[in-house]
Amino acid sequence: MTDTARKQLDTTGLTCPEPVMMLHNAVRDLATGEEVEVRATDPSTQRDIPRFCSFLGHELLEQDEADGVYRYLIRKAD
Repeated sequence: MTDTARKQLDTTGLTCPEPVMMLHNAVRDLATGEEVEVRATDPSTQRDIPRFCSFLGHELLEQDEADGVYRYLIRKAD
């Protein structure tokens, strides 16, 4: 997690649609420009989280995977 990220969201072990639903709730609590780091094990998040960001206008800053854990860094838009 970067120094500017305000919140971490661990959705490991959860499956669709729970990770995106939890992300939606987490982003709602952020101020514009704040960041959340999401960790997930559900491969469908590779599709769902970028779509979530695109649809709502949030910025997907980073996306990577290591040892079956997907990590996303998202900055809240206006």
